[in-house]
Amino acid sequence: MALTMLDKKPVHSQKASWPPAIAAEFERETKNPNGCVGQRLLSENDRVRVWEIRLKPGERFGFHRHVLDYFWTAVMSGRARAYVSDGSMVEHTYTAGETRYETHERGHYKVHDLENIGDSELIFTTVEFLASANEPLSIPDSVRVK
Repeated sequence: MALTMLDKKPVHSQKASWPPAIAAEFERETKNPNGCVGQRLLSENDRVRVWEIRLKPGERFGFHRHVLDYFWTAVMSGRARAYVSDGSMVEHTYTAGETRYETHERGHYKVHDLENIGDSELIFTTVEFLASANEPLSIPDSVRVK
């Protein structure tokens, strides 16, 4: 059975004022959309982009924008906090092998960050489908693994 993020229940969720630095970073992303949904682009072709995120305890991956249909898999178990463009802050636990997908209708997207609040490294693989309702955002060559 394929599960979406809507099926995932957070450990904690709230809508409240964000810390000023987080809110300022979010505002910067709205003016300059960040299509890097991972730290490193491991592979890409005319159909998919395969990304990796690796976060040590306390590390944070900044705001990025999902415009394409995609799925992610947690490679390692862990715990994370995210500030999401709907104004919420959510905390989730992840188990190794857990996989979720999301789709985005034309003109819709999701912006969020990710911080490892656990005590072990958190690793995700994300696969974006380029044939989605929205055009892919451009990404810098510096994130591509050579």
